[in-house]
Amino acid sequence: MVSSEDSAWDVPPSIFGTRSGGPTVQRLVLGNQVIRTYQIQFVPGLLQTEGYARALIRQGSAASEEEIARRSELRASRQEILRRPDAPQLWVVVDEGALRRPVGSREIVREQLKYLVEMADHPAVTLQILSFSAGAHSAMGGPFSILRFAEPDLHDVVYIEQLTSALYLDKPAEVDSYLEVMEQLCLQAEPVANTTKVLKQILSEI
Repeated sequence: MVSSEDSAWDVPPSIFGTRSGGPTVQRLVLGNQVIRTYQIQFVPGLLQTEGYARALIRQGSAASEEEIARRSELRASRQEILRRPDAPQLWVVVDEGALRRPVGSREIVREQLKYLVEMADHPAVTLQILSFSAGAHSAMGGPFSILRFAEPDLHDVVYIEQLTSALYLDKPAEVDSYLEVMEQLCLQAEPVANTTKVLKQILSEI
């Protein structure tokens, strides 16, 4: 388990070498690492703007401004992973409700949506939107991430965020079940080619 503060970042903090005894950034980032994530409540941490992140942190706790700034800076440092020449492939499916949910001011939400339009063209990012029209689906229970590494000694890991902690699953049968759900989500979500169009449509309505 990890703390609620750590669990808010979508990717386990051990991946970034922030926990004692955890794998190092170099070991886990080098090679063809893939991060697949589904988010139903808010924009995934690796794709959040500073303003959106601060508003989300402020909403979720009674942290001081200094603590909010510290955690916002921590998130920004983790986002550097996508700016590396050997950046992992990030495949995100985000629920339409997460994009329409007010987080902070109108300006903050609009800035976030514009940033997603920009990141949708990032070579390391695949972004799909699960529209309301998709109806019921097998991941309505909550968000999760699947981490895949090139190194043979690192097995796939499922990361499930909880209210005050996070859960890691690495048994093959469990991981396979989540992989199947993720594949279904990708089929139900809007095609990647429609992502920018959908984002701009939502943006025009805010």
